[in-house]
Order: sequence, then C-alpha cells, then structure tokens
Amino acid sequence: MITELTSPNCDERPADSAVDMLVLHYTGMETAAAALARLTDPNAKVSAHYLIDEEGAVFRLVDEERRAWHAGVSFWRGATDINAHSIGVELANPGHEFGYRPFPRPQMAALVDVARGILGRWPIPARNVVGHADVAPRRKMDPGELFDWPALARAGIGLWPAEADECVLDEEAIRALLAEIGYETTSLFATLKAFQRHFRPERVNGRIDWQTARLARGLCTLVAGEAGS
Repeated sequence: MITELTSPNCDERPADSAVDMLVLHYTGMETAAAALARLTDPNAKVSAHYLIDEEGAVFRLVDEERRAWHAGVSFWRGATDINAHSIGVELANPGHEFGYRPFPRPQMAALVDVARGILGRWPIPARNVVGHADVAPRRKMDPGELFDWPALARAGIGLWPAEADECVLDEEAIRALLAEIGYETTSLFATLKAFQRHFRPERVNGRIDWQTARLARGLCTLVAGEAGS
C-alpha cells in the first residue's frame, strides 16, 4: 500500500525531457517523520517522488509525471537537469551525519517493489539506475557504502559488474572508463569515491587500485553492451 502525501515542491517536466533515470537517495535526517516534513515543506524547495521508511512504508509525494526536486546540481551521461529525466526515491536513513546504518530488509523489499513498478512504467535502462552520489560525486555520499546494490541488481534493478580480466592503473584510462559509464570526472578523486561507494564499498578512498580498475572496466563493458543491445 502506498500512502499519498503530496509535496508542493515540484513542477512540470520540460516538454523535450524523457524519463530514463532512477535516482536513489538516503534522507540524511534523524527520523522519517522529519524527512517527510521537510520534503513537503514549500520553504524547503526539495522533494522526491517517493519516500520509503525503515519499516517498508511507502509514501508518494510527487506524481511521476511531474519533476520532483531531488538531485540538485548533477550530471549523468551528458545530462545536467537530472530532475527532468528521473524518478527520485528517498530511503529513510540518518546518513553519515546522524548515525549511518544498514538499510533494513523490509525497506529494501519495499524498494524492490517500488522500483519494479517504476521500471515497468518508464524506459529506464539498468545503466541509469544510480545513487545520488553517482550523479553528484563532489557533493553527495548517498545512499552510501552500506546500501545493498548487489541485492538490487539480483532483483533486476541496475547493474553489478564482474571484475574484468585486464585493466591498467593509468589515471587517464580510469577517467575515460568512468566517463564512459556516465560519471562527471572534474574531480577524479571524488568520482572514484562515488564509484567505490556503489561498486566497491569495502574500500572507499578515492584511490586507483587493481580491483577498482577491473570493476570499472567490467562495468564499462556491461554499459556498452546494454547501450548496443
């Protein structure tokens, strides 16, 4: 069951924008109630299409046809108005500031249900199921290294790479791989940390190493395969 709780913080999508992204966030607030209050406060000027609390309760705040204000200054695969192209889902979690913790099973199960519904309604490729940190690596960390991306991929939502057999530890080569995946690479350090939070959460340090490089190559291959299919 989805509870309707309308947020005023939205507007019409531009006529020339196609919805082809799903962006996942954590709320970064101490309680789900506080997050809901902020996301529906007209003075806050932020929102998302959905919020899922830690017990798995789902709140719809903005109709999917409208543009919610969740991504801010961001970039993915050449697009900069990510709000215009995406559906945004907030997961109640205190975040790194207030006591970051794993996302409970009921919350993840509800997310799978919500995400499958979204993917069934919009032509969103797996390569465009991303976290807030992926589209804003210099500003954001969410949903963070404790989020279970592999479980989501096993449910058919997003991509999870195997390590490539070959890769090189070359800064420009890694930058090119990350750009091909979709990241902005103004700060390679920040982008590497965002990539590691998503795909190598056991070592989020912004440094190039063999496993990070092989995972980036593996993901780039998956992205290229999906784009060419």
